[in-house]
Amino acid sequence: IQQADQGAIRLSGKPVQINNSQEAQAYGIAAIYQEPLLFPDLDVAENIFISHQNQGFFVRWNKIYEEAEKILNDLGVRIDVHNAASGLTLAAQQAVEIAKAISMNVRVLIMDEPTASLSDHEVNQLFRVARQLKQDNVALLFISHRLEEVFEIADRITVLRDGRHISTNALSTVTKDSLVKEMVGREVDQFYATGKTRVVGKRICSVKNLSKESTFSNINFELHEGEILGFAGLVGSRRTDVGLAMFGINPADSGSIELEGETVKINSPQTAKKLGIVYMTEDRHQLGLAMPMSITSNITLPSLSRYLGKFGIINKEKEDETANEFKNRLQIKTTSLEQEVSTLSGGNQQKVMFSKWLNTQPKIIILDEPTRGIDVGAKAEVHVMIQELAEKGLSIICISSDLPEVLAMSDRILIMREGKQMGIVKSQNATPESVMSLAMGQNKES
Repeated sequence: IQQADQGAIRLSGKPVQINNSQEAQAYGIAAIYQEPLLFPDLDVAENIFISHQNQGFFVRWNKIYEEAEKILNDLGVRIDVHNAASGLTLAAQQAVEIAKAISMNVRVLIMDEPTASLSDHEVNQLFRVARQLKQDNVALLFISHRLEEVFEIADRITVLRDGRHISTNALSTVTKDSLVKEMVGREVDQFYATGKTRVVGKRICSVKNLSKESTFSNINFELHEGEILGFAGLVGSRRTDVGLAMFGINPADSGSIELEGETVKINSPQTAKKLGIVYMTEDRHQLGLAMPMSITSNITLPSLSRYLGKFGIINKEKEDETANEFKNRLQIKTTSLEQEVSTLSGGNQQKVMFSKWLNTQPKIIILDEPTRGIDVGAKAEVHVMIQELAEKGLSIICISSDLPEVLAMSDRILIMREGKQMGIVKSQNATPESVMSLAMGQNKES
């Protein structure tokens, strides 16, 4: 897909030149990605043999279905080869992608963030298939930012940072802490920039008895200038729903929101944005960014009216000036501001999303899973960025399922369970055990 400028690739000790994906397939190199690339309306067998159905003048359908079933059975995967791909789970789709590679006599399988959208059970299924491939002498190149998965599946680990090779070591010789240090460039105890000593300012927001039928009820908290209020809870705790209500996407049925002492009614994102409240979604691919558009266009999109000149024509020079300012401020790594956001790394996409909302000059920013799906180095950069924003007076609500992140980043933590508020604790007094106890409903703060 992309060609190297220099260096060499060797297969079984022999140098090879690979100019395109077809040549890679001919050498037995295949790849599966975070999002499976199947034809949804074709059945499983058709997807497996899509690139090599014709083994003569006619398509031998009986043989194709038999071969597809044999490959999946050998992998220990039970899927009806006549079923359409659209009805498969993500894990099953990944298995079909692997079967497709095997049907082309794969020797090297590149697995690029294959578990990013999978549940724990589906990850276990995928790893079982991966181990079967290893037993069949297929070499696996497993690309992941999830260290616990790397330690579970890998024999050797290579660390890259900013496009440079840092190290390659046997799994038995490394620890999680040593890997994080190599990935980030500093010690683990410096990983989270904590705000424990930060002094917060005046009260900017007061939420009283905020409720939405069948979703959450009686949510109460205050938010101050320069404060980071963490939202913690297990899956199904409805943390995100509170954020969506404050941003007007799914407005609350009852209760009140006060901003700087005045009661406000938020029925839409447009109203929230005018009041200085913005929401950064956890799903940057589908909801947060316009992936085919440029970095510049994404950053200026929510504030487009500021860039309109005479006759409603966009002032491109002014747009570029803003985008360049955020590129430097947030250290967005890109070759050009006209680069499509879809081609950026997860960490840089996240920085573009931050830029997009910071450009609206908000008073309150609601961050929903701000470090989900990004590598350890980018995560550290985002943590520092959040702390710097708070120190400059921005009020932040940080919704996160990463408990160490919530504990280290927040000034206070609001814990929820099944739509109910279980308590608010100061982070310096909290422990993982005390937060989890509240999240599991074992006790409740008065």
